[in-house]
Amino acid sequence: MIYPTTGSLIYLLLEIISAFIFGGLLLGLHRKIIARIQGRPGPPIIQHLLHTFKFYIKELSIPDTSSLPLYIAIVLSLDGVWILALITVPILLGPFGIVIMCYAIHKVSEHGIGLASGSPYAKTGSSRAVLSATAEMPLIVAPALVFFKTHTLMLDGIITYQLVHGSLFMQLPLCALATFVLVLSKTPYNPFGIVWGKDIVSGHKTEHFGVIRGVLMMGEILGFFVLLWCFLTIFFGGIITTPLAYILAMTGVTVLLAFICALSPMVAPYHSVMIQWMFALLAVLNVIFV
Repeated sequence: MIYPTTGSLIYLLLEIISAFIFGGLLLGLHRKIIARIQGRPGPPIIQHLLHTFKFYIKELSIPDTSSLPLYIAIVLSLDGVWILALITVPILLGPFGIVIMCYAIHKVSEHGIGLASGSPYAKTGSSRAVLSATAEMPLIVAPALVFFKTHTLMLDGIITYQLVHGSLFMQLPLCALATFVLVLSKTPYNPFGIVWGKDIVSGHKTEHFGVIRGVLMMGEILGFFVLLWCFLTIFFGGIITTPLAYILAMTGVTVLLAFICALSPMVAPYHSVMIQWMFALLAVLNVIFV
């Protein structure tokens, strides 16, 4: 892990901006493909970024029923944790445990965002966020198996291992599948997206408008980028080694995610938990092959 110096702060800022732009384009592509599959023209690929920027110039409206300090602070914390994860892991190739910690804080933030607004729809979304947290077993199982195989959770160590012994995808295929399902569950319009289901309007984000919504969308973009990058690096680090390869691979996985989201119905909350637990148990079976 390489620690930043004063002269590299500009480089870190450029990396964060690049990740935000590319992540926004990936989510725009994801939305465009879903629309095409469903027979609609769909928005332009840059639409997700435009929506994010648009909210920054919209009027800020805060519900009277909200808890103002929590309403603002919890959204800022969501951005903060994913910026931390982006700097520590994809940029500095640090410990993957930071991503696990940031993801746990993200789930707490989803719950807090819903409770802070006072909206009944947002509260339902926050309750589902707690329920969905019980389905995140692949986030625990996958790193454990990777550590058991490589004896490290440092990203640079995992990459070095794969350069010598081959990609972990070939050695831990069921573990990779479970992690892919985890990434799928954090993709917009996915079949496990019970937190922001249409039956509860926008879920935990129902009462967030203006610049607060823009900040929230920025955190979601960075979170999607980090999880997708980590998935490719941990399981395909021996193959994907250049920025161009990452761009092509992340685009390819996004296309695959879009097809799955477009063709799969949203499952019930409890079914969402059961299905993701099944994939986590399949990953545990990889212990036999380690």
